[in-house]
Amino acid sequence: MTLKRNLVGPFMATILGATGAFAADYELSIQTHFSAESLKGKNVQSMMDDVERMSGGRVDVEMFYSASLVKATETFDAAVNGVIDGDMTGAAYQTGKDPAFQFVGDILGGYDTPWEMYSWFYYGGGLEAAQPLYHKHGMHVVGWWISGQESLSSTSPLAGVEDFKDWKFRSPPGIQTEIFAELGASPIVMDFGEVFTALETKIIDGADASNIATNTEIGLYDIAKHATYPGFHSMPADHLAINKEVWDGLPADIQAIFEVAMEKMAFRETLSHQVEMGIAAEKAKANGVTLYNWNAEQREAFRTFSRGKWEEWGEKTPEAGELVNSHISFMKTIGLITQ
Repeated sequence: MTLKRNLVGPFMATILGATGAFAADYELSIQTHFSAESLKGKNVQSMMDDVERMSGGRVDVEMFYSASLVKATETFDAAVNGVIDGDMTGAAYQTGKDPAFQFVGDILGGYDTPWEMYSWFYYGGGLEAAQPLYHKHGMHVVGWWISGQESLSSTSPLAGVEDFKDWKFRSPPGIQTEIFAELGASPIVMDFGEVFTALETKIIDGADASNIATNTEIGLYDIAKHATYPGFHSMPADHLAINKEVWDGLPADIQAIFEVAMEKMAFRETLSHQVEMGIAAEKAKANGVTLYNWNAEQREAFRTFSRGKWEEWGEKTPEAGELVNSHISFMKTIGLITQ
């Protein structure tokens, strides 16, 4: 973070700010792996515009999109080491540092909606459980933004857990690979960009790629005529995490501005993607795709199975165990888990 002290009075600062001559007090650089043209990128920029307006020009945020400075997986470390000030990627990228980050980024099969996950974060002890993990690694988590449920795409039906048996599909690395393998599927870890070709050449039967809107954009449903929607297995959260020394150096009112702008952006992010995914679902159905909305019993079966894997990962570190226990306790509170 670059700090500049202004040597003019408030009235002159306002005048100079209006003419573009006024330098911000606090200049921060933040990177996301999403493109500026994407819906996510536009929502991020709107948030930074809010921060700059609400601070009266005291804060200037330079955003770097499409992982243009460092690789997406290296963004967190770049912020820790002061190359940039903030990271707007996914916590699950950091499971190599501590498995606990998985349960900040995506608790597979856990919540049905983003609103339940937001509720855990703000009212169910999630922030209190996550913050020490970030502080331990030199970062401060400001908040989360959740697009919504991801959809599995397949060339064969996905009506229930039994359809995972012998299902060969693209999977990102991590806990989801272990969950699906134990359900009888054959996950193959590959890059996102390889999914379409792998489906086209029948190397895989399906994919855990993204939400239904993104899957439609990249043409998966030209080949895969079956999909889960709304999804149930994955709902990744991206974070805004800022270098802790930088965060601690911001005055309380600027910190509050970031927090408020983050909550607004998260709200808009979820709503805008809900609309986008709804439109994509109608388009997919019109193109002959069968959509499977798993009922409560089927979702509970997947959640119960996944819970065993959460608890197994929770034994890896104290931080992971604390986050897993926090999730389970909150899920009992809202009735997703009964015992």
